[in-house]
Formats: sequence, C-alpha cells, structure tokens
Amino acid sequence: MSSLLLLTNALQPSTEVLPALGLLLHNVRVAPAEGPALVDTPGADVILVDGRRDLPQVRSLCQLLRSTGPGCPLLLVVTEGGLAAVTADWGVDDVLLDTAGPAEVEARLRLATGRRQNAADDSPMEIRNGDLSVDEATYSAKLKGRVLDLTFKEFELIKYLAQHPGRVFTRAQLLQEVWGYDYFGGTRTVDVHVRRLRAKLGPEHESLIGTVRNVGYRFVTPEKPERERTEKTATGPAAAEPPASGRDEAAAPEKSEVRATAPTKR
Repeated sequence: MSSLLLLTNALQPSTEVLPALGLLLHNVRVAPAEGPALVDTPGADVILVDGRRDLPQVRSLCQLLRSTGPGCPLLLVVTEGGLAAVTADWGVDDVLLDTAGPAEVEARLRLATGRRQNAADDSPMEIRNGDLSVDEATYSAKLKGRVLDLTFKEFELIKYLAQHPGRVFTRAQLLQEVWGYDYFGGTRTVDVHVRRLRAKLGPEHESLIGTVRNVGYRFVTPEKPERERTEKTATGPAAAEPPASGRDEAAAPEKSEVRATAPTKR
C-alpha cells in the first residue's frame, strides 16, 4: 500500500478526480492544488495532480513541483481532451486519464515508483563541460563551483544545449524542445533567454553559447588554453630526449676530428 498525495481543488476529490482510487488499497491524502500547500504536507510515495481544468495553472504547478524536487513520482490526471496539451516540459512522470480503471491506475503507480527507484539507485545525472556543471537531480547549474541563479527555462535551455555539445540548433528547434509544442510565442523568446544566460555566465564564459549566423545556437566545448597545450608538448617524451639518430649525428663530428689530428703525432 502506497501513500498518495492528491493535489486538487475539487469538492469531492476521491469520486470526482479519479474514481478508481476508491477501489484501491492506498492511503490517499488531499491538499489544495497550490505550491504553498506542500509546505505543511507530509511526504508521499506518489503525487497526483488534478489537471482536468485550468491547464496553464496546472502546468505551472507541475513545473514548480519538479523544480523544487519532491523526490517522488509526479502523475498528472487529465481528461482525454487535455492529453494534447501535455508536453515533456511539464515535468511529470506519467499521465492518467480520469476515466482509467483500477488495474491501469495500479499499474501506472507501480511503474512510476519502480522507475524512480531505479533512477535513485544510479548516480545523479550531471553534465560537465569545462567549468560548467549541470545537475538534473537538483535542477541546478554551477560555474567554477558557483551556483547560477537561473529561471526554470534558462536552466532547461542551457541543459539541453550542454547535452548536445557542438550541435547546432535552430531557434525553432529550441523553441519546440525546451518550450514545447503548445507554446505560441515567437522565436524571439529564444534570443532573449540566450542573452540572459550569457549575462549570467559572465564575460569569461558567455562564449559557451555560440551563435551560428543565420542558423541558431550551439554549446561550445571549451578548449584547453594555448599555454597548457604548449607546456604539455614541451614536456613530452619527444622533447625530453632526442631520438637515437640525433645523438649519433651529434657524436659523429667528434670521432672524425680525432682521426684527422692523429697523423700529426709522429
């Protein structure tokens, strides 16, 4: 039996949001579908969010829950018509139709908790590129150990670019992958977020996000400093000891000089 937390503003949550819950042996607690309500709410094995109405507000709530890292699977309950609006940037682990039967609900709960447990057993997902590190587990990015103060979309954008170093993405591709299919804003949004990211990276590291003229943006993998490369070359095996042929050639003139002066000693 699992402990489930249902976030909803419905008057009759158990029977209205997901009727199948009443037929399963789980401990279901109900809280308002608001971020502050989670402060005084005990932990749960799975969080269910009522997404049957007011999809924009529900989307913001799901993103807030994912960014704060509740540490448990997040399932969204929607109507069949609401399925078309859900994209990856909502941050949910799975989607449930409000008409789902007990067997389906039980299976999805079991799979969601199993996937999260397997992910917890593995090492945290961390992307490292030069001085930049992006931690998906804590939704944080660090530059030389300093935590960057990023918004949710800024984090998602730099994470996506860092996951594909060197690959060029058009503004339309970034808009689709980071903002989702249901975003109706223009590609200018990408330019604005890139400009803000560069400002937060600072003059020394703003070039991590490179501009490809008339195409889009890419993550630039930092190169080693020229001085470091020169030192490594100078201290390499080839520089430390000349080749055998070089030593023979250097020694040859000495032997020839001895042979040339020998006849004068009579």
